[in-house]
Amino acid sequence: MFVIGVSSEMFAQTAAWPPTPEHTTLELWPHGAPNSKPSSAAEGDISAANDYLVAGKPILRWANVSTPTLTLYQAKSPSGTAVVVFPGGGYHILAIDLEGTEVCDWLNGIGITCVLVKYRVPDTGPYPKSSAALQDAQRAMGLVRERAAEWHIDPQRIGVLGFSAGGHLTAALSTHFEKRVYDRVDAADDQSCRPDFSVLVYPAYISATEDTTAIDPEIRVEQQTPPAFIVQAEDDHSYVASSIAYFEALRKAKVPAELHLYAGGGHGYGLRRTDQPVTRWPELAETWLKTIGMVK
Repeated sequence: MFVIGVSSEMFAQTAAWPPTPEHTTLELWPHGAPNSKPSSAAEGDISAANDYLVAGKPILRWANVSTPTLTLYQAKSPSGTAVVVFPGGGYHILAIDLEGTEVCDWLNGIGITCVLVKYRVPDTGPYPKSSAALQDAQRAMGLVRERAAEWHIDPQRIGVLGFSAGGHLTAALSTHFEKRVYDRVDAADDQSCRPDFSVLVYPAYISATEDTTAIDPEIRVEQQTPPAFIVQAEDDHSYVASSIAYFEALRKAKVPAELHLYAGGGHGYGLRRTDQPVTRWPELAETWLKTIGMVK
């Protein structure tokens, strides 16, 4: 495990990926990820000039991750609340800026510490097709709780936020926290990996199929599943069923949840503001976080 030093003056300043040395970055696995195979290609950005833009800006598409990490983006005035962020990308790549560093900027701006997880891709999910991404998510949550005091975090105020495939990973972690899907490594794995709350933005793969609101049997919602805030556009045809299925399962289990379903907006907008009303979701999320006592 390596640690990169932190300067308090740079905590809330997000730079281009990879993170600058002013941010703390930890490898998730001190002796290598379980059952991990080195990627056949080098880790890095695979964006191309003809890739589509979001709000007129390109997306950093980070690929071939076999050494997963977490990076700390500390709020200037930490409130004690932290959010562990899982970018999306179909379990093939990670939209590491659109659904990662830009999210940390927003969270830091409302006093929340952000922990950005670079989990293994490609072809690592959804669970149980592969356990790699869920292993990384469980491990990351344990590491954050183990370092909570050092990072000025309340260990009972740690949530998760994910987009698309990262939204699925958020739901998987929220329903697979009683037992690790890997063998214990160290004291971090003695910590609970249950999130205290969750935010899912256009989540994927949660419904049993694309055309049904029946939930995937591996997403086992129960009373202990954390409260959720869900954002979805109805014209995101492949994945709208996932949000409805998760909300219905939460409702039936009597878990507090909000579902914000918009007529338009599609998929993959992150936090970038466009003329689509759905892109104002961070304002609603901040209100919800205040409602559940995570933001003052």
